[in-house]
Amino acid sequence: MSEERDQGTDQTIADAPADNWVDRRAPPGWRPYFKLSRFDRPIGAWLLLWPGLWSLALAAGQPAAPSWRPLVAAGWPDPILLMLFFLGAFVMRGAGCTYNDIVDRNFDGLVERTALRPIPSGQVSVARAAAYMIAQALLGFVILLSFNPFAIWLGIASLGLVAIYPFMKRITYWPQLVLGLTFNWGALLGWAAVTGTLSWAPLALYLGGIFWTLGYDTIYAHQDKEDDLLIGVKSTAIKFGEARTKPWLYAFYAGTMISLAVSGMLAELGPLYFMGLAMATFMLTWQVRTLRPDLPGNCLIRFRANHPFGLVIFFAIALGHAV
Repeated sequence: MSEERDQGTDQTIADAPADNWVDRRAPPGWRPYFKLSRFDRPIGAWLLLWPGLWSLALAAGQPAAPSWRPLVAAGWPDPILLMLFFLGAFVMRGAGCTYNDIVDRNFDGLVERTALRPIPSGQVSVARAAAYMIAQALLGFVILLSFNPFAIWLGIASLGLVAIYPFMKRITYWPQLVLGLTFNWGALLGWAAVTGTLSWAPLALYLGGIFWTLGYDTIYAHQDKEDDLLIGVKSTAIKFGEARTKPWLYAFYAGTMISLAVSGMLAELGPLYFMGLAMATFMLTWQVRTLRPDLPGNCLIRFRANHPFGLVIFFAIALGHAV
């Protein structure tokens, strides 16, 4: 790694917290690689992880697949599966972001928010980024192999979506839809990892996650819309504009909550789940009501607010089994 240029290694990427641990504590030679994985701004990994954790919690009351024996009583997610999904989400998020940065390297240098990413700023070569991506993907595959055969093949099936996503913003105003299909695959995989099957409850959960991603990533995309227009890439933020964004967000988030409610009913969750959904609905409503699409800082704060939303849904599902 000593051959890599150290240009900008002491600079924080625009949407990373100013006090992130990578810039403060990581060894200098590793910082560009950790930034490729977005370890300096892990919100994306959490948003990838939550649908998987929701699904594990949803499936906790179901008969387990013959190859898996839960360590805890029925109704609570297995801690080993929780840990495997946690590790898998961060590793595969890192591999996906590295792939995305390789594909978008010529665009990223033209966008203020992404200009300091390791590839366009010259800190990491494309070849080394590709090697790093492969290493992360192999580690993710090792984690996937710990699941039952059905879950393994289901996980492999998601790779097609991962491969096409970075190209979608070049051909459609709806790349957020493809991101939703990709980022919420864990809603299917979690159930499959526990039961070895799929059913309508995780499918409704998956649909809710897709609507959720359409909402939060539209908010996120408003940070880049001026640069995106200049370089010719597309997004829902550009399609809706500032005037129509809020009505669309209300529609997306309504789809989120309706789908989550249907999923809970199909899984026969108790009243505490629906109390949690009520709290989560207020959280999403706050995002839309207070959103200022013309202010990037405002958009980033509301985007990050989806992490605690995911936490509320997870505990709502877990408690919904109990009462």
